[in-house]
Amino acid sequence: MRRRKVKMQNHFFGGRLKKYESKKIQYKVKPLQEKKAKTLGVIIKPSTRKNKKIDVYNKQGDKLASIGGVRDNGIPYMDYASYIIRDGKKEADKKRKNYLARHSKEPKTKNGKKTNSYYADKILW
Repeated sequence: MRRRKVKMQNHFFGGRLKKYESKKIQYKVKPLQEKKAKTLGVIIKPSTRKNKKIDVYNKQGDKLASIGGVRDNGIPYMDYASYIIRDGKKEADKKRKNYLARHSKEPKTKNGKKTNSYYADKILW
């Protein structure tokens, strides 16, 4: 019988060091993101891909894109809605401005179809 390797992480809890098994946390779609998706006329759900946060579908149920990154340890990268919750609107607005400037040169359409970058800009930011 083969032994499965378990990735262990050290964390400090209340004065003592504990180890626990690293688990992938499924991303929860925020109400702000649901509202933005509705204005675009698409449906969003937590992603079925392990390295993405959200899958974008059209009204017929066809998958259009997978957006938002997830680190190898299962923790998703921050987005506008997450920054609002954690740091407040003022700080989140700064992060949004920087993100949009950094990604402004990415194509938003390709062959007449909207790209993953387009949906990430409109839904996550």
